[in-house]
Amino acid sequence: MAHATLDPDGLHDPVPFGYSHTATVPAGTDLVFVAGQYGSGPDGAVVSADFAEQVKRTFHNIGVALAAHGLDLGHVVQLRTYVVDHDVSRIGPIAGAVREVWGTNPPVQTLVGVACLAAPDVLFEVEALAARP
Repeated sequence: MAHATLDPDGLHDPVPFGYSHTATVPAGTDLVFVAGQYGSGPDGAVVSADFAEQVKRTFHNIGVALAAHGLDLGHVVQLRTYVVDHDVSRIGPIAGAVREVWGTNPPVQTLVGVACLAAPDVLFEVEALAARP
C-alpha cells in the first residue's frame, strides 16, 4: 500500500460509515485516477435495479480498472461517491460494501446526493484515486 489513513482524535469514528478522515501519499508516488464507475456489466448495461447490487458491482468495476494498471482496491486512497435520491437508508449498503473491500482501513470518501446520473437506471457512481507504490 502506498498510502496511510489517519482518523485524528477529536473527530468522530468514520469507519462504521465507510470512510477515513485523512490520507497521505508519499512524495514520488504515481497516482491513478479512475473515472466514475457504476454497476454495469461489460456491455455497459446496469446489472440490477437493486441499490446494494449496484454498489457491489461498482466497486468490482473499479477493481477491474485498477487491475489494468497492476493495482487493486487496496491501493485506493480516495472515493467520490454519487447517490441518486440519497437518504440515510443508503448508507448501510455503502458502508457494508466498503467494509467488505477495505475492512477497518477504508479510503477517504465524500458522498454526494444527486438528482440523477448519466442514465435513469444508474443509482450509484464512484470516482476513485489510487496510489501506486
